[in-house]
Amino acid sequence: MKLIGICLIVFGVIALALGGFSYTTRERVVDLGPLKVDADKEHSIPIAPIAGVAALVGGIVMVMAGAKTRA
Repeated sequence: MKLIGICLIVFGVIALALGGFSYTTRERVVDLGPLKVDADKEHSIPIAPIAGVAALVGGIVMVMAGAKTRA
């Protein structure tokens, strides 16, 4: 339980710090016989701040609950 809580805390902090992530794909723009032209296209996936806060709070609760069960 503590391990999952720590993972959630780390995810929440990263989500709040970065706000999302982006990646690049390569797409064929022109394909005329021997002439081929590719272009890079960047995609962005935002992560809502509320998701980061929820993961952070949930992780803290899980770590505290895991600590109480051991005591």
